Amino acid sequence: MLEKLTNTFSDILRTVGGKAAISEKNIEDAVEQIKIALLEADVNLRVVRRFVNSTIEDARGEKVLRSVNPGQQFVKIIHDKIVALLGDVRQDLKLKGPDTVSVILLLGLQGSGKTTAAAKLALHLKKEGRKPLLAACDLVRPAAIEQLAVLGQRVGVPVWREDNERSVVKVAQNALSQARKTGRDVVILDTAGRLQIDDPMMTEVERVKKATSPDEVLLVADAMTGQSAANIAKTFDERVGLTAVILTKFDSDTRGGAALSVKSVTGKPVLFIGTGEKPEDFEPFHPDRIAGRILGMGDVVSLVEKARQTLDAEEAVRLQRKISTETFSLQDMLDQIQAVKKMGSLYSLLEMIPGAQAMMQGREANTGELKKQEAIIRSMTKKERANHLILGPNRRKRIAHGSGTSVAEVNRLIKHFEQTRLTMKKMTKTKGAQARFMQQMGQTV
Repeated sequence: MLEKLTNTFSDILRTVGGKAAISEKNIEDAVEQIKIALLEADVNLRVVRRFVNSTIEDARGEKVLRSVNPGQQFVKIIHDKIVALLGDVRQDLKLKGPDTVSVILLLGLQGSGKTTAAAKLALHLKKEGRKPLLAACDLVRPAAIEQLAVLGQRVGVPVWREDNERSVVKVAQNALSQARKTGRDVVILDTAGRLQIDDPMMTEVERVKKATSPDEVLLVADAMTGQSAANIAKTFDERVGLTAVILTKFDSDTRGGAALSVKSVTGKPVLFIGTGEKPEDFEPFHPDRIAGRILGMGDVVSLVEKARQTLDAEEAVRLQRKISTETFSLQDMLDQIQAVKKMGSLYSLLEMIPGAQAMMQGREANTGELKKQEAIIRSMTKKERANHLILGPNRRKRIAHGSGTSVAEVNRLIKHFEQTRLTMKKMTKTKGAQARFMQQMGQTV
């Protein structure tokens, strides 16, 4: 996610961060590059201007120019400014106690992923000990009710549906009554979207809001629409009144305009991000952690939390050892694939490791890719897995045939392995980052 912005920031901060002395000209040049990067990331123009002016003002002071490590101090200023743009601190849902029914009203345009987000949110609440009920209040889009029913069954959350009812308000009110009768403590209302904002849609959600008095009114916005997501949020907020935003398709957004614009444009925080197609691909939005990812500093805390959720203690220890080792073989890589494919895309994990994302530019390993890599390694002999240097043309041809792949794909796997191996070596040389990672991993087991 946000690869282009991350790569640009990493290059800029690597250049400035290592300088023992910097001038106002260095600062102005760096900030100009940052401004261009933000505009190319489709960040709102006013937000960019405020960011640039504030950064220059802080960076020109004696605190930076005459500090012991001016380059690092400048990097800290950039990090803090990005965190502020994203919303400063993590905010959570404001719901009533479990003995009272809370209501979450979901709004959004058609195609934003609202129904999927409803199911993901329900699963998230379920994991936190809540008893959610999904309410199918989208009576406009064909098959919307059935889609929510399927998703509800998949995440193990009941769905209230009334296929023959045409009043959205009645469906919402009946869902609340059902929740009270069955001991459900959160009702998630999945309302209808439109291809664009129109008065009938706004009137409908206003009526639902008035009838249900929701604790949270969340806009579900597509992160790939960039700053348009922020403008859509502003329009909804002015008409209906939002409490927060959920950004979907965050894993596909290589720019970052939505995440960096929403809070500044609307004043409303981003609470969650959708990071994939699976119900589990749903993360709380932590501004400081996302800032770390954007700047190429990694996000060890989120990696540890993901490991805690998906790996048992023994696997977590094994993963810790593999990441901290200076050398590892293709057999080690196969063991890692077995462990980390439970946790999502390999690239999404590497971007959480400080310094690793820059090393792995353009190498996203999704679940299908991991299966292919696994097949290739399994087609090797033990001797070949232990020493990849013996893999000449004839061996690679045999491996390709045995794994049902091509020689080009085998070559790509070997290159990927060598890059990953180099990444791990570099991590071991960065003692501070390694020590923090090891300490955090130790807390999970």
